[in-house]
Amino acid sequence: MLINFIITVAVFVFMEGVAWFTHKFVMHGFLWFLHDDHHKKEHSNFLERNDFFFLIFAIPGIVLIYLGGQNNFNFLFFIGLGITFYGVAYFFIHDLFIHQRLKVLRKTKIKYFLNLRRAHKKHHKHIGRSNGEYFGMLYIPRKFNK
Repeated sequence: MLINFIITVAVFVFMEGVAWFTHKFVMHGFLWFLHDDHHKKEHSNFLERNDFFFLIFAIPGIVLIYLGGQNNFNFLFFIGLGITFYGVAYFFIHDLFIHQRLKVLRKTKIKYFLNLRRAHKKHHKHIGRSNGEYFGMLYIPRKFNK
């Protein structure tokens, strides 16, 4: 039981590194054509091409949860759960809190969340695919802490 919790939490933490790497080298790399609309100030639609990344990231979690569930909830299930929990956190923090895709979670006085929003805004100052900074979601480098 404890090992399953540890696997889930470890995968959740590991996903921050996966998200950083993917954001920097894939989204700002060869899949920029899917991500570029996310960096535009004006959006004509509620959905963006960038939202396809939700599916790209959700598929491994769904597959692992399914496979692990078919095998007496083995470690694959808990790996998939960690990936899925990170995706849920991403939705709440990135889409709802930072970008205000729905007008909820607007106000906070919690320093961590204010610094998170500040770091992400700094990332979006760069409209193009190059010269970006802060590619993560939950970990905030010191220079963004106030």
